[in-house]
Amino acid sequence: MKIRVSVMLKDGVLDPQGKAIEHALHVLGFLDVENVRAGRIIELETAAKTQEAALKQGEEMGRNLLANGVIENFSVEVIQ
Repeated sequence: MKIRVSVMLKDGVLDPQGKAIEHALHVLGFLDVENVRAGRIIELETAAKTQEAALKQGEEMGRNLLANGVIENFSVEVIQ
């Protein structure tokens, strides 16, 4: 089963990559773009037999390795 873990910085945490993207978009003429935030998407396959088991595994992976709980939030979805 394939799962996707999306990781984003928490609100209020400085996002220098997002700021750099926002600046580059402004240089390219996209002047109405604001508050750009950048994150990560991790897709992986697991041998879990059910969606519930796959989601549970993804939650454990996000909490234990893929996201820094102090400054990042994450979400997990089954994408098959």
